[in-house]
Amino acid sequence: MDYFRNIILIAAIAGIVAGIGMTVAQHFITVPMILKAEVFEEQSSVAEVPATETAHEHGAEATGHSHDHGEGWGPADGAERTFFTLLANVVTGIGFALLLVAASELLGGLSGWRQGVFWGLAGFVIFTLAPGLGLAPELPTMPAAELGARQLWWVGTVVSTAAALWLLFYVPSLPATILAFVLLVLPHAIGAPQPASHESLIPENLHHSFVVAVVMTTLVFWGLLGGLAGYARKHFIGHA
Repeated sequence: MDYFRNIILIAAIAGIVAGIGMTVAQHFITVPMILKAEVFEEQSSVAEVPATETAHEHGAEATGHSHDHGEGWGPADGAERTFFTLLANVVTGIGFALLLVAASELLGGLSGWRQGVFWGLAGFVIFTLAPGLGLAPELPTMPAAELGARQLWWVGTVVSTAAALWLLFYVPSLPATILAFVLLVLPHAIGAPQPASHESLIPENLHHSFVVAVVMTTLVFWGLLGGLAGYARKHFIGHA
């Protein structure tokens, strides 16, 4: 029982610290880019209001009635938005830390923070780099394919990449290596779902900068997550 309790404690420590670090990085790097993109989103929404809808709204005002077509609730900019971002990042960090620690325990456990960093880099490749080659991070107003198709391709890519890395590092044989490369290439040979059009109001340089920023901040997140998990594992459980 103490063993499983320690596993959860390790994941909680790594996830909370990595989630806080991710939130700080996002606050200074990616959030300003998202706010810029939201300006284009607001301009697009105003420009796309049909004349008939405008006339209908004026008629409703004249008769004393109005219809609320607003979107669902969202956190306000500032402290509230930062708080919910922090909460989401911490929960995500703990979840990914549980996956990382559980998988590493099945294969012998982490011997320290250095091995933890390597496991974190593997997590980055599996959950960010490989899916990102087909589905790049998106800013508001950018076109995207149907959500269900994207989710299916993302899950398939994650599973295929994880299996490929396991074969490469833990099954030392020529057939396993060949199969690993097939699994790495297969999702991208199939291709990620794409929108009907890639036209967007978002400037290309802004989107490019956002993609680079997301990849770099996520790389730091996974490296921190793995290193902390390895360090905490050595402290609470001992050498692998």
